[in-house]
Amino acid sequence: MLNVKPSWNSWKLLTEKGRHIWAFKSESNTINEHLKNANTLSEQEIKEFSRDFQFDKASNPNSGDKVYRHSAIREKFTKFKGQIPQVASQEKQKITDALINGMNYHTFLQSDDGHWPGDYGGPLFLLPGLLIASYISGTPFPKAHQEMMKLYLFNHQNKDSGWGMHIEGESTMFGTVMQYVSLRILGVDKDHESLINARSWIKSNGGATGIPSWGKFYLATLNLYDWQGFNSLFPEMWLFPKWLPFHPSRYWCHSRMVYLPMAYCYAKQIKVPENELILSLREEIYNESFDTINWPSQRNAVCEKDCYTTPSPVLKWMNFFTNNYEKFKCSWLRKKAIAYILKYLNAEDAQTDYINIGPVNKAINSICIWDAYGKDSEQFKKHVARWYDYLWIAEDGMKMSGYNGSQLWDTAFATRAMLESELGKLFPATIEKSYQFIELSQIKTEHPTHAEFFRHPMIGSWPFSTAENGWPVADCTAEGLSATLAIHHSGLVKTVINDERIKQAVDIILSYQNIDGGWATYELTRSSKWLEKLNPSEVFADIMIDYSWTECTAACVISLLEIQEDYPDYKAGQIQQAITAGLQFILKQQKPDGSWYGGWAVCFTYATWFAVEAISKAKGKGYLKDTILTSSIDKACAFLVDKQKTDGGWGETFESCSKLVYTEAVSSQVINTGWALLTLMVADFTDKKVIETGVNVLLSRQTDIGDWPQESISGVFNYNCMITYANYRNIFPIWALSRYYDKYIQV
Repeated sequence: MLNVKPSWNSWKLLTEKGRHIWAFKSESNTINEHLKNANTLSEQEIKEFSRDFQFDKASNPNSGDKVYRHSAIREKFTKFKGQIPQVASQEKQKITDALINGMNYHTFLQSDDGHWPGDYGGPLFLLPGLLIASYISGTPFPKAHQEMMKLYLFNHQNKDSGWGMHIEGESTMFGTVMQYVSLRILGVDKDHESLINARSWIKSNGGATGIPSWGKFYLATLNLYDWQGFNSLFPEMWLFPKWLPFHPSRYWCHSRMVYLPMAYCYAKQIKVPENELILSLREEIYNESFDTINWPSQRNAVCEKDCYTTPSPVLKWMNFFTNNYEKFKCSWLRKKAIAYILKYLNAEDAQTDYINIGPVNKAINSICIWDAYGKDSEQFKKHVARWYDYLWIAEDGMKMSGYNGSQLWDTAFATRAMLESELGKLFPATIEKSYQFIELSQIKTEHPTHAEFFRHPMIGSWPFSTAENGWPVADCTAEGLSATLAIHHSGLVKTVINDERIKQAVDIILSYQNIDGGWATYELTRSSKWLEKLNPSEVFADIMIDYSWTECTAACVISLLEIQEDYPDYKAGQIQQAITAGLQFILKQQKPDGSWYGGWAVCFTYATWFAVEAISKAKGKGYLKDTILTSSIDKACAFLVDKQKTDGGWGETFESCSKLVYTEAVSSQVINTGWALLTLMVADFTDKKVIETGVNVLLSRQTDIGDWPQESISGVFNYNCMITYANYRNIFPIWALSRYYDKYIQV
């Protein structure tokens, strides 16, 4: 079992319809009671936190999610009590026992409402944004939360005293300045040794004038950077005709919903008043006197350690125009733009029940609503209540998640993993709870303002996290649909998601397909790739439009293939055309070495699994010539065999994502190994020895209670920022072993 630290027991995860709230010393299971004791922290409890939440980043910066896992299995975990099938040989029995052990353990991590909670942290620029919103609005977090946040920030400081953009990243100006300012907001003295060292890192690398544009924005709201040093966000752009190819409605929704509240803050020039902390910080993070800095000359200054993308000439010309426009702007037009942006922000809040699409716009929206309506307004209070949905506790402290969770996504994957073989039917209660959550999470109504504010239709879709979040996603809909069909086939539940709702899901998936044959994430691709020349972020790539991705496309193709089997008469011709176009898109994305690049996880093993899964399931069904499909599969298998490590497993680092080249980890990773094995097995790869040695890696890493260790970070977005999926280390070994059992053991 886990090596449990005493003060871990002070925290309890409350869940309700997928919502996550960590409560301190709460005897209540009511989410509304979660703050009751959080301001009563004693000095002794602070010392206990410091002792029990010590974390050795050097050994592995990724937490094992031990606090939640301990609480989930405490007092109720037992070995599997059912009848374990007996198979022909000792080796096969060993695999069968390991699979049941892994499934059994994972069932105890399932919440009562049916989903699998888990750590979805990793990016280090998220919590600072929320702390800045808290500071600007004069709405401090409870004492217990503040202490846990400090521990998290200190735990992830690099050896060189800086911080990266994510927990595995090398130190950057963005990461270091944001964590430094956050710790000062949380009350850490500037003479604390860790801050002295961090300050030295900042100044030796040029000072905070070199922070990238998102950092400049946050510092400007804190009055730690002059708005004159920030390139204009040209709020009037939101008033442009919507048919223009560069209207913001054509942006990828995450960029749209981040730059929208940024534009409001820029237009209002929001900044906190000068005070002792602000004046001190101005001295701490700059190499020259704040008052003497030539701010306009800093607009494009970026520390070389932060540069991932280079501003294009088009962006530079646009900035020249918009920056000069600020000198002569029309006041009534600016007011009109602010009014429109605020109306849009209110719509986003209403559409998501104040959760918002993600953590960055959650923090900035909060600042905007505070500015517009005041601290005591109902709107702002609703924002504050939702801050806690984003907070997660693990043995490294309290972090801000990259979403309000990955609830639906993880639940769909876990369900499909278990039902890959007949052994999943040994856990009927788990499957039934999973089905209840999947049913709850399907979006059943439309937002009244969805068309006015550029939202894709959503009835029948599934989100990444919860129905309340209310942002449907193409591949999440596909995974939700595939999991639903798998559960229906199992015969373990009474069907609640009826034919009408299944067909609605199919219709939504079809509506998401782009003209290139692929599927993007939240919406159709709304403009051309040239719009990427306006990317102002410096630290992310491909953020301006919603691109078609191999993984998203494969997930949608797979679900449509499954629908054709179960509902052969429903839109048969349209679905066949969609599948064919999707397969053609996937084949075009294959690299000469046989792999596919993964945009949402690490990395080539991930996308290659998705691609081969779709291609293999389409073989022999007349969509494309089997010779073409077989050739693609053979190249993919050759790629994976070439990357197999000497111990039989596979392992990539996050640099595969950022460098776009397969970057081998020092040791095999159970998640990468799971993806590779799933690929080879669905491809009917003939050399079984390759598969067996990979399976042995999974068996050797499994703990006595059925868990697997947390290894390197496994998620990514926009090429350059990594994110944790704590449940992947269980889901994909289970899925791979389940497929192995179904293919080679089950008779």
